[in-house]
Amino acid sequence: MSDRPVSRFPVPELKDLPVDIREKILAVQEKAGFVPNVFLTLAHRPDEFRAFFAYHDALMEKNEGLSKAEREMIVVATSGANQCLYCVVAHGAILRIRAKNPRVADQVATNYRKAEISPRQRAMLDFAMKVALDSAEVGEADFAALREQGFSDDDIWDIGAIAAFFALSNRLANLTSMRPNDEFYLMGRIPKV
Repeated sequence: MSDRPVSRFPVPELKDLPVDIREKILAVQEKAGFVPNVFLTLAHRPDEFRAFFAYHDALMEKNEGLSKAEREMIVVATSGANQCLYCVVAHGAILRIRAKNPRVADQVATNYRKAEISPRQRAMLDFAMKVALDSAEVGEADFAALREQGFSDDDIWDIGAIAAFFALSNRLANLTSMRPNDEFYLMGRIPKV
């Protein structure tokens, strides 16, 4: 287990948090078996915690359009490009589980162009990377390439919004020196029997 601090900023005690935030963290702990450090780190600023997770959930918990694995794939690829250790490790674990593929997260984080993904997913990540790294250059040809792969306008919005939101998240994680939970490193690497 790592002895590095969770964040370079103060991490509040659960008992000291507003009730709604404490309940959200306890619900996540119940489901995951541990508290992801992002919840503890962002609880330092309750209003921002609420806004962050409201937008996160609006983008990542949808059941229509992109699959949940594709949403995580966007996070992992763009977080790798933004050198965000926390998001690559945490969302890589979620991607491995949702994609039911123990190799995909490492491949996507390192070089999605050589990953075991479909041409449709590669086009999705090309667009996400452009939004994350060079959004001023996004143009009609980028939208046309996605439409050729069958993405709807709502899907395209989601791809771009996830890339943009996680660009913010990557920067916050790097700012705070957020430490990935040890639990994430092994999740989804060995299929459950």
